[in-house]
Amino acid sequence: MAIHPTKEMHKFGGSSLADAEHIRNVAQIIKKYTRHSDLIVVSAMGNMTNNLIEWIHLSSTDPVTANQQLQKIKFHYLTQANTLLNAPETVSQQFLEDILSLSSLLDKPLSDAIYAEVVGHGEIWTAKLVSAYLNQIGIANHYLDSRLFMYAERAVLPQVDVEHSQRQLQPHLQQADGKRLVVTGFICQNQAKETVLLGRNGSDYSATQIAALADIKKVTIWSDVAGVYSADPHQIGNANLLSFLRVDEATELSRLAAPVLHARTLQPVKSHQLTLLLRSSLQPENGSTRIEHALSASENGKIVTHHNQIGLIELTIPPTQDLEQWLQQCRSWIGQQQLLPLAQSVDHQQRLLKLAYPVEYIDNVYIQFKQLPLPVESSSIRYDLSLLAIVGYGVCRNSLQMMRFLQMLKTQPVEFVWQSPDQISVVAILRRQVNRELLRNVHDDLFRPHKTIGLVVLGKGPIAKTWLDLYRQRREELSARSKFNFTLIGLVSSTKGWLSYQGLIPQLKNRTLDDAFEQQAQELEPNQLLNWMSGHPFDELVILDITASEEVAKHYMSFAKHGFHVISANKRGAAFPLAAFHELQNAFQQSGSHWLYNATIGSGLPINTILRDLVESGDTILSVEGTFSDTMTWLFYQYEQHSHSFAELIEQAWEQGLSERNPREDLSGMDAMRKLVIAARSAGYDLDPQQIKVESLLDPNAEELSLNTFFESLNPLNKRLEERYLNTHDDGLTLRYVARFNADGQSSVCLEELEPDDLISRTLPGENLYIIRSQWYRDKPLVIHGPSSGPAMTAGAIQSDLNRLVKLL
Repeated sequence: MAIHPTKEMHKFGGSSLADAEHIRNVAQIIKKYTRHSDLIVVSAMGNMTNNLIEWIHLSSTDPVTANQQLQKIKFHYLTQANTLLNAPETVSQQFLEDILSLSSLLDKPLSDAIYAEVVGHGEIWTAKLVSAYLNQIGIANHYLDSRLFMYAERAVLPQVDVEHSQRQLQPHLQQADGKRLVVTGFICQNQAKETVLLGRNGSDYSATQIAALADIKKVTIWSDVAGVYSADPHQIGNANLLSFLRVDEATELSRLAAPVLHARTLQPVKSHQLTLLLRSSLQPENGSTRIEHALSASENGKIVTHHNQIGLIELTIPPTQDLEQWLQQCRSWIGQQQLLPLAQSVDHQQRLLKLAYPVEYIDNVYIQFKQLPLPVESSSIRYDLSLLAIVGYGVCRNSLQMMRFLQMLKTQPVEFVWQSPDQISVVAILRRQVNRELLRNVHDDLFRPHKTIGLVVLGKGPIAKTWLDLYRQRREELSARSKFNFTLIGLVSSTKGWLSYQGLIPQLKNRTLDDAFEQQAQELEPNQLLNWMSGHPFDELVILDITASEEVAKHYMSFAKHGFHVISANKRGAAFPLAAFHELQNAFQQSGSHWLYNATIGSGLPINTILRDLVESGDTILSVEGTFSDTMTWLFYQYEQHSHSFAELIEQAWEQGLSERNPREDLSGMDAMRKLVIAARSAGYDLDPQQIKVESLLDPNAEELSLNTFFESLNPLNKRLEERYLNTHDDGLTLRYVARFNADGQSSVCLEELEPDDLISRTLPGENLYIIRSQWYRDKPLVIHGPSSGPAMTAGAIQSDLNRLVKLL
């Protein structure tokens, strides 16, 4: 069964497409970060939309200046086309024909339809230019005018007819023949075949809406900023880029008139469970913000936002009216008219309702309030206010942040402070502008690192002990680099646990870890550990699973639901059957916690990281193969020397700690199979363990035997391998246990006869080898070759995941 990568949507804004140089940059991003069947939505280049609007206005008032404006538009577009294209006439001829047609339209009385037709051509011309340039440099694509499938009737905020638009889009998707589609943003069509504009931030809205129509679940919006920051990065130099944001947090941020996202863009994200990624086209390596449906592990503000052009509409309620009843009816009418304010306050003593709106449209809102079907004693507008707010899930329930915020406001001329009904924002309306000093002080006081991290280690074997030694050596360095305080609070074996919120390291004194554990550890009852961890006093709790236990992996779901982070050296969870694996991934995402498992394969070799980086950079993995079991590599290399029987070598590997504690995990192929599943999933494929053909070297009843009996019953295996070895040796080949994943679905873990000069044949004991073939590394594969697993290598991989988790937090 073939496994296909998921189609994605990418949207590029006008600032990313400002001129030929920017379009070249966007083309490189498309080459690197998109797949063949992805959809690409584009805005009008640079100031094209504003220039077209200016042309329209001048056409009816000043024909001479209007012609100058038209020449400016023509010069800019044709210059970019001539710079980019070897044959610019492919787009410039149609562009000039469009100019003639639009000029004729502007000779007529201006209507909404003519206005939309003229303004919408900014997207049309840009999309055609981008499409032509991409085809020129070998990125095959089709141009698609969104008016051919997306329908909406003209309104202040046009609503797309989803059902009809979806039906109209399907033939275009089928005709794309696996090539990218470059689609116009901002425009659609009504039933009268007239162009309709989708309003402010219409291209962003187009991207998420078209993704919903095409059943695409991931949308990346590329602009001149990397995403959402903890404050305006132009004002606050140390503002942090937020790697993750809940949809409701992003919606609240847009409601408060922050310029990053418009509320309409988020509507399809909410209704169709899309994942939205914000990323910079100018510096794509500078991180991103992921916006999706998820649950937060903690309640805290994430962003300080401000707006210095805020006005108030003030309504005085007549004394003859019941105050509460009047307010209830007024709020109902405001909701029906879609006039929701940014913040509101009621002065009960003065019977005064205050409603905050951005100055840019408060006059229009005030006019609409003249239609309020309730008696008003007096009404007025004030224009000279500002807004300062904190946004984040549950911020109003975070007593520490609320106390700090209110403390900072004590020196400010506060009009009122308002908390959103869903507790996701606290808004202060001020009687003077928010200056940079105030913004910086509030930001730094709220968001300077205060986090404490509790660590619980599950497992007490050699790898766990090695990591604990490494942690004790690097703890101060890690804290200094991250500005987080780490405390080792738990060390747990299969039956006992040493648990202390005060920390274990200070209690060691002159004792070894083993001695201290024996003296301090207590027997643990079922669920006792989970209950204890649930009551932890730290900002975050991290569980390091350094076991090979299926039972521990089954508890990951509970860990996720409690908001704990998990770092795994245990391969079981990451190799669960596909449905259970996805359920587990979703649980961690919904809680806002993280699950990292780079230490499950290759130990210190970054196989998982490299596979993920290739996929996220736009490559497609075709196959992964190699020595996924260093135990089996050791066994067959030693067996080739023919100094010992295979049974004797198995016992040696077990006694020297070279195999799993249960060597049958290696000999059955289960250990290599799990690693192969994890590698395939890191490569972006939904591989299920049942899709892998596994050749076990064991007899069917081997798992039922005790370990001693198992070692005594290996003669049949000796005979089978001796016969196979002799046949292979006679043919001049070598015998190796190889794991292979192929994107076409043919994946296996089995014993193979290889040529002596094959890379896998030449892999020595104590080494790991992985061979990756991809679109970029098809003919010359990427080879990762280095030391095989050992306590030090695996401990280093765990520490690397902890460092990565710190960056995510």
